[in-house]
Amino acid sequence: MSTVITTTADEAVAGTEDGSTVLVGGFGLAGMPFDLVDALIRQGAGDLTVVSNNAGNGDVGLAALLRAGRVRKMVCSFPRQSDSHVFDALYRAGLVELEVVPQGTLAERMRAAGAGIGAFYSPVGVGTPLADGKEVREIDGRAHVLEHPIKGDLALVSAHRADTVGNLVYRRTARNFGPVMATAATTVVAQVTDIVPAGEIDPESVVTPGIYVDRLVRAEARRLTVQGAR
Repeated sequence: MSTVITTTADEAVAGTEDGSTVLVGGFGLAGMPFDLVDALIRQGAGDLTVVSNNAGNGDVGLAALLRAGRVRKMVCSFPRQSDSHVFDALYRAGLVELEVVPQGTLAERMRAAGAGIGAFYSPVGVGTPLADGKEVREIDGRAHVLEHPIKGDLALVSAHRADTVGNLVYRRTARNFGPVMATAATTVVAQVTDIVPAGEIDPESVVTPGIYVDRLVRAEARRLTVQGAR
């Protein structure tokens, strides 16, 4: 399937269904696909399970999606920061579920989904509430907990540049969860600041091959503060 270049972010997220699992790239504000998340809010899908590094900052991006009441469950590593007031309020009110996953385990669970791995054992979380209800096995004298893949119906990622066949290049720390999420979802949508003709990106520089990218949209880069002000 070839990558479709859409004219708007709204077109890029069209068809997202209620109850979808959505993988959202970003490490805080770095690499957050703001235009795609805003379009998802306008699109209207609800009862979503959102997988991301954290649970939103300030009032933008994931925080705006949460505030709109579209998220049933957050799966993340860092649900609380100094500016995570939207998630905090919803969680304390019992309006959103939370699954905390250690950061490395979160990345590996998505990588496992992309690689077709049924499950894997990890020593992280053994003896803590994070291992409750999970199988534990001793391997080489050390306890390991069984972890299952995280697969998304939709992945929203932000990259720096793409070519017309969907090959992606990221910019510095904005290259965080995007590459692994792009392998782990049924439909992958990328927003980029620049789209160039096929062949203009050195193959050695490609991070996410276009075979993983279903839809592509050009979006202007945003400069945001840690507090979430535009």
